[in-house]
Amino acid sequence: MNLTVLCVGRMKEKPYRLMADEYRKRLGRFGKIMEIEVPDLAEPEKGGSGLEERVREREGEALLTHIHPTDYVIALTIPGKMRDSESFSRHLQELALHGRSSLVFVIGGSLGLSARVIERADEEMSMGPMTFPHQLARVMVYEQLYRAMKIASGERYHK
Repeated sequence: MNLTVLCVGRMKEKPYRLMADEYRKRLGRFGKIMEIEVPDLAEPEKGGSGLEERVREREGEALLTHIHPTDYVIALTIPGKMRDSESFSRHLQELALHGRSSLVFVIGGSLGLSARVIERADEEMSMGPMTFPHQLARVMVYEQLYRAMKIASGERYHK
């Protein structure tokens, strides 16, 4: 299975980068794992929904250039479907059984994802009702992917 984590913004803080790199390294034995970062745009100083929407759209355009027609896209959104680790692992196995060998997990910027990215997504996934810093969300995605692969391969994992 080919996994891509497609994100808005660079991972600037070293502890997050170290954690993400460690999980990416661990995931490597289960298949190809890629990380693609697109530039984040400055939030408008005077928050207006129109200005914020333009930022989301521009970031979304950059994200969409990295998504191929055959990719199965999972957009991370707060209202998306929540799964526990076991059901997430089963879901990934089912996708693979149905020929979905290229999965792209999309993490938006501080203003979220554009409507076009969400429309392109095959599904929306939530990590819970709380909002997390984007760098932490990325580490959490990697950790859950690693946990899902360990579950799928019958290996022990911490509950």
